[in-house]
Amino acid sequence: MATGNTLKHTSVLALLLVPVLAACGTPGSAPAQAQPPETSAPDKPPAELQRFYDQKLAFGPCAEYAITATEKKAFVGDSFQCARLKVPLDYDAPEGETAQLAVLRMPARGKKIGSLVTNPGGPGGAGLLSAVAMSLTLKKSPTTERFDLIGFDPRGVGASTPAIKCFTDAEQDRADNQTTLIGSAGQWTERDTRQLVDKCADASGGKDSLAAVGTRDVARDLDVLRAALGDDKLTYAGQSYGTRLGAVYAEMFPANVRAMVFDGAVDPKLGTVERRKTQYAGFQRAFEKMAAACAADPGCPLGKDPAKATKVFQDLMRPLIDKPVPAGKGRELTYNQGTAGVISGLYVSAQWPAIIKGIAEVKQGRGETLLALAEGFAGRDETGKWNNFGPANYAINCMDEQRRTPEREADLRAQLNKAAPFLDPGQGVKGTRDGCEHWPAKPTMDYPYADQIKGLPKTLTVSITGDPSTPYDGGVSLAKSLGGSLLTVDGEQHTVVQGGTSPCVNDIVADYLVNLKTPADGARCKLK
Repeated sequence: MATGNTLKHTSVLALLLVPVLAACGTPGSAPAQAQPPETSAPDKPPAELQRFYDQKLAFGPCAEYAITATEKKAFVGDSFQCARLKVPLDYDAPEGETAQLAVLRMPARGKKIGSLVTNPGGPGGAGLLSAVAMSLTLKKSPTTERFDLIGFDPRGVGASTPAIKCFTDAEQDRADNQTTLIGSAGQWTERDTRQLVDKCADASGGKDSLAAVGTRDVARDLDVLRAALGDDKLTYAGQSYGTRLGAVYAEMFPANVRAMVFDGAVDPKLGTVERRKTQYAGFQRAFEKMAAACAADPGCPLGKDPAKATKVFQDLMRPLIDKPVPAGKGRELTYNQGTAGVISGLYVSAQWPAIIKGIAEVKQGRGETLLALAEGFAGRDETGKWNNFGPANYAINCMDEQRRTPEREADLRAQLNKAAPFLDPGQGVKGTRDGCEHWPAKPTMDYPYADQIKGLPKTLTVSITGDPSTPYDGGVSLAKSLGGSLLTVDGEQHTVVQGGTSPCVNDIVADYLVNLKTPADGARCKLK
């Protein structure tokens, strides 16, 4: 999913299920390079953590791990096995409270090398469900033949406990679930942001739970999981925010890495403000390309002139701030829900027709399609049950991102309105505050991170030229920081590896994961 500041709580799982035709491009002229086999022993854990590293996972049926109707359908049968991993809630106090992480395994189909641990992004993406989706898209890949496929819900997420909760399902249905004003309509007072944090703490098991979900703690969990799976070295594939998690793990545990794939990379050199500016500019670019494609149709709801599409969209959407439109079954589409639906579709160009249909409906005074796009990506199932993607995304960001004063948050909001004017609600920036300003703990991430790590094996970063959420240059930056290989993919979408839709990418990634062969310099693939 996007980055550490995912727009509108967009779930990454949906991206895995969008069919995108792809073909292999032309690799560079230099031969692929095989890494020498790793023989060094992994770092030993501190003595006070040894009991966590020594635990054995008791795998069994996955049915009890399902939260939504979607998961209940996905977890049936004996193809998947689930277990719980115990980790310290606070690594500085390992004798204190613990968290229970949900883990899903699909056993390797052939001669096993080890485990491939995956993360779908977000932050806050459900790792169990995304692993099920990945098992389908890569069911004939050498990757699933040679590795146990592992998904896990990180601390605070999904079926792991304690899970971050802030809102009831009814509140989410009414769109009373706002955790940021960036890219949204609305105003806050200091009392509002304090009450928001208190509400999340009350529903999540207390302020200690809110303070325990940062990426550095998840990276420590990842190392415990590696040991509990019986792997001396970690083989990992992360997309979007999952690239940040993987890079932080590489920084903290370089001797414990076997291979790492980073897909749709978060730039490790950019702080919160700089990264959001590049992300919003990426979404504006994607919106304009969609509008240009739409303009070729005489019935395009954004008009025949792509240069005027942003203004047309603003004029259509801004009235929803005060007067939502009906969206079927007694529901309404608000401004924030409508723009969330558009953003969700911009992640993959194959979804552009759905966005255009949704905009045309708004023009007619209806909102069914955009509401379905927004809520499908944000984790609402057909029964009205929500997963906790949005609250978890909020909480993890509060522990990862740089805090801002009201003045700096207002300045950022103004900059982002200019970077992505199609998301500007036209209300100015009065009453803008950082939703994390009263969070009970300071952020534990610092920027830049994961730079020039000593003793790290060769990694593989996959970056798409038209990625709207994690722009291409972020992948170039991460590959350079890690001293790893870069695979360039020409196309218009966010992430590709876990979706398994590109034979070219599939082959290169599988060769790397199985044989530790990195692609030639200048290697490229192309999405159709």
